[in-house]
Amino acid sequence: MITLAIVLLVAVGFLLISLLFKLLKAPLKFIFKFLLHALLGYVALFVINFFGAWIGISLGLNWINAAIVGVFGIPGVILLLLLQFFL
Repeated sequence: MITLAIVLLVAVGFLLISLLFKLLKAPLKFIFKFLLHALLGYVALFVINFFGAWIGISLGLNWINAAIVGVFGIPGVILLLLLQFFL
């Protein structure tokens, strides 16, 4: 009788863990996608600063700028350059 209870307890535990992963799959996917885009934005800012030094363009290398470039892409770079120019 004890072994049946243990088997049922383990089965319910696996079911609950499986349900938890299914519930968290979408938010975690969104978070990882956002972090990947922010990392790519950071790389893009690094490249812009490296090549922009020749013509006098530079943007700050921080996570806020990286997130803006990661989310908006090239329009995000243009937005940051315009903000730097006008402010």
